[in-house]
Amino acid sequence: MDSSLFNNKISLNEANRCLLCIDAPCTAACPSSNDPAHMLFALRFENTRVHDYFNPSLCFDCSAPCEEACIHYDFPLRIKKVASVLPSSKTPSQPVSLACHFMGVACENPFFLSSSVVASNYEMCKNALEMGWGGIVFKTIGFLKPKEVSPRFSAMGKESTPFVGLRNLEQIAEHELSENLRFIADLKRDFPHKVIVASIMGQSDEEWTSLARLAQEAGADIIECNFSCPHMSGANLGSDVGQNPELVKHYTACTRRGTTLPLLAKMTPNIENMEIPALAALEGGADGIAAINTIKSLSGLNLDTMASSPSIKGKSAISGYSGKAIKPIALRFISDLSGCTALNNVPLSGMGGIENWHDALEFIALGCGNVQITTSVMQYGYRIIDELIAGMAGYLSDHGIHSLSEIVGMANKNIVSSEQLNRDTIVYPQFNEERCLGCGRCYIACRDAGHQALSFDLVERKPKLLGSLCVGCHLCRLVCPVEAIGTSKRISKIQCQS
Repeated sequence: MDSSLFNNKISLNEANRCLLCIDAPCTAACPSSNDPAHMLFALRFENTRVHDYFNPSLCFDCSAPCEEACIHYDFPLRIKKVASVLPSSKTPSQPVSLACHFMGVACENPFFLSSSVVASNYEMCKNALEMGWGGIVFKTIGFLKPKEVSPRFSAMGKESTPFVGLRNLEQIAEHELSENLRFIADLKRDFPHKVIVASIMGQSDEEWTSLARLAQEAGADIIECNFSCPHMSGANLGSDVGQNPELVKHYTACTRRGTTLPLLAKMTPNIENMEIPALAALEGGADGIAAINTIKSLSGLNLDTMASSPSIKGKSAISGYSGKAIKPIALRFISDLSGCTALNNVPLSGMGGIENWHDALEFIALGCGNVQITTSVMQYGYRIIDELIAGMAGYLSDHGIHSLSEIVGMANKNIVSSEQLNRDTIVYPQFNEERCLGCGRCYIACRDAGHQALSFDLVERKPKLLGSLCVGCHLCRLVCPVEAIGTSKRISKIQCQS
């Protein structure tokens, strides 16, 4: 295997093994000015500009006390090895501002906490804003004071990844309405240049109007109508509203009567066509759309007890699924909204599976003016804002993009209907023998789930493409664990037949 791929695998594997400790012992043990914990954290979040706070040359003659101090359930991270294979320092980034405007409100950056447990009291939101988040959408407030269950979270894993998605039974804010309004007022007083969004949910016309008025009086900059929580314990709440365009329009109009602030309508993904309730919200007086909320789900069963997790005395209920696993679904809905002519130029706030700066930029490139994040914070903490900002700023600088507004919606032209896709050409997989380890995963995938277009020599342990059978599906490339399969030049199908 060539050294560049090997080095990349080493770096990513060690970063993924890191426990991301608080007050990391490895950094505390470093005798130089390096910060190995920050370096590994940055690699984990796809920010390759680690040379600003980590100098690999300082590790060459070091006895690696950082590794001796490493806390791990298996074996210590090979920090010195990672240092030896880090890519060369990139050209310093040109200063880039991530400042933007959303719905007419100035934002320090596009990264907001979404309405959830991560933004549910003054102290939490204060800590996040001090760390650099551009704004917060305070956890949904209402006259309703919910009773919560315990436990209320469960995680889905896959193979060695323990957390690819989260299911939750969390409802709206547990504090009294007066206390939540005081939190919002105090946050705006103490952080006048940050954006404070009040998420609201009423149970009647009067409640929607009153909540909007009270949120504005508390100092909120924007109001978000929660039409999308998938597991409220009462009728005509959350996604029960979001699936009914008439109710969406009606409650948006009720909200509009109580405020002059910019108004966001938060959509449910538990519907086929999101454009319909989105348009209804605009007709009711909304100025923008937020999408998506969590997806109705069950996270599986314990086959010994036949109970689903989280189990509340052996029982569970359909509830919301979030995290990286739902990003493709969220991007689909954002693309649908961006591609709807009747929604042209309507501000979009995107969320759903955003874990790092790369994810966030995908939402922006499909038309979002800002992004909201919860599940990644639940896993890693508010500190991810450093890598979100650094990674996005680095990308903009590297590509000569001076402001976020230049990239909003840039990718939309490349999303077309299936009828418009080119079906007269083919791209064959291209095998790199130097990288190939001979595991045969490509052969098994093609044999059992493809078009039987590969043979495999068990002596030489090398795959061979059978061109006449290959349809260019690229399943082989996707399952290769060492990226030994690339792509060839696109050619016409007529040309390859001749």
